Amino acid sequence: MSLIENLNWRHAVKAFNPNKKVSEENIEKIIEAARLAPTSSGLQQFRIISISNQEVKEKLVQGALNPDSMKDCSHVLVFAAWDNYTAERIDKVYDFTTEERGLPQGRFSSYTDMLKKVYLDLPDEVNFAHTSRQTYIALGLALAQAAELKVDTCPAEGFDNKIVDEVLELDKMGLKSVSLMYIGYADDEKDWIKPMKKVRIPRNEFVIDVK
Repeated sequence: MSLIENLNWRHAVKAFNPNKKVSEENIEKIIEAARLAPTSSGLQQFRIISISNQEVKEKLVQGALNPDSMKDCSHVLVFAAWDNYTAERIDKVYDFTTEERGLPQGRFSSYTDMLKKVYLDLPDEVNFAHTSRQTYIALGLALAQAAELKVDTCPAEGFDNKIVDEVLELDKMGLKSVSLMYIGYADDEKDWIKPMKKVRIPRNEFVIDVK
């Protein structure tokens, strides 16, 4: 199937079958799609926490807008962004990049100096807003990869970030949760949205052509 066909197939699942688990092979493919996502300046300003442990999911239920999805899905991916930019984080990424490409250390120093000048004096909340936005590109690619694998998903912002951050101790990693991705297989009887027609704004309203 083409990408467009896969995207027409997928929908935001409202109820998952707790007895059907997604293979680790497919989970890894979904995560890899997210890992390969483009990010601003190639900094990959977020991390993904992959949760299959049922006890941990149960702890997160109290903060979920759809607690049954949290509890019954096969895996939860938490997209968590850097809480701020630091010189150390920027340098670490570019030191790794030069090493992987066989380039001399400091090859990108003029560029990293510019990044530090741009970000380091900005308020924490401004920088977190920027790092957060990077996660959505990866989330979209992960959703598309899951659709290709015919794995059901639901992206979610409806959760208590404070509870998720505390349960996963994200502050110790310098991260804050941004969004979730529930992964599994739909419960065909309870997933009320599955039989409904996919509805999107028509192209002539959605796109403004400038020719």
